[in-house]
Amino acid sequence: MFRGVNAINLDAKGRLAIPARYRQRLQECCDNQLVITVDRDNCLLVYPLQEWIEVEHKLSKLPSLNKQARLLQRLVIGHATECELDSHGRVLLPPMLRGFAKIDKHAVLIGQGNKFELWDEQAWNTLRDQWLSEEQEGDIELPPEMEHLSL
Repeated sequence: MFRGVNAINLDAKGRLAIPARYRQRLQECCDNQLVITVDRDNCLLVYPLQEWIEVEHKLSKLPSLNKQARLLQRLVIGHATECELDSHGRVLLPPMLRGFAKIDKHAVLIGQGNKFELWDEQAWNTLRDQWLSEEQEGDIELPPEMEHLSL
């Protein structure tokens, strides 16, 4: 499981160093093989290869005549890029993916259990503050399946 928020910087070549606390797990679970793709929230999703294979399989089984399903397949599968951690624990982010998420230098890597989200740091801070504000103001309604969730 990948947890936590990590502020990271990309180098001049567009590489990001995966925090050391995740490297051993990535070596064990996927032999340093990752898949990076886009998310509709304008961030990047970073999957260990085995996790990605499961997600891709589910996405490819969605009904192709459903407009929303096709859109999701085009975005997520279409932008999926295989990457590998180098011997220093760095991964090169392809320019197209960096451009999509508007990640230039400062980024935030957020553990999401089976994957990571990678955000431009300023975009993350702005949206996080917005989400917290909406929650405090009561603007967010919980879906029925979350009404009995206790944290």
